[in-house]
Amino acid sequence: MKLPGFTKIENRATFLPRAFADSMPFSSNKFSDILKLFSMDPKSAGAKVMKQNIEDCERAAIGGEVKYCATSLESLLDLSVSRLGKKIHVLSTEVEKETKNEDFTIGKGGKNMGEKNIVCHKMKYPYAVFFCHSIDKTDVYKVPLIGSDGTKVKAIAVCHKDTSTWNPRHVVFQVLKVKPGSVPICHFLGKESIVWVPN
Repeated sequence: MKLPGFTKIENRATFLPRAFADSMPFSSNKFSDILKLFSMDPKSAGAKVMKQNIEDCERAAIGGEVKYCATSLESLLDLSVSRLGKKIHVLSTEVEKETKNEDFTIGKGGKNMGEKNIVCHKMKYPYAVFFCHSIDKTDVYKVPLIGSDGTKVKAIAVCHKDTSTWNPRHVVFQVLKVKPGSVPICHFLGKESIVWVPN
């Protein structure tokens, strides 16, 4: 299967200390202040991506979803501990070596890591911001992948077993030509996403 960009890390933004991150504006009604703060042209591609990311953080959660945008490492940990308890660990896709390869096959020995989880996706922003969410009836898996060039990957995949409350216009339904709630939706997480699970 083709997984373009799956093994790359393109977003090198780092976390700000919590006190500093909490003092920064982070809302669509303060977007002009944010652009001034980072000296960004409102018409630039970067500004459009930032605006979309903030709007994604502000949108209402779908049924069965808890969501939060973490703007500091401390807020990321607070969310994970509040939802899963103190005995947790983080999972991410691990790549044996850097590769430009995009062709992978699934190896043997996948492992279900359970249904209690919080998935966090790194957003494009001047400093590290993670869009974190927990969706009911979602399992996390560790899956071995082997690249056509021999590269070994310990990939993280998630399977959403109930998508009945999702927006029918979600891109996944267009691509797969299915309706919400009709089939489980599974996908791999690239290197810029992490998953918190209980020990």
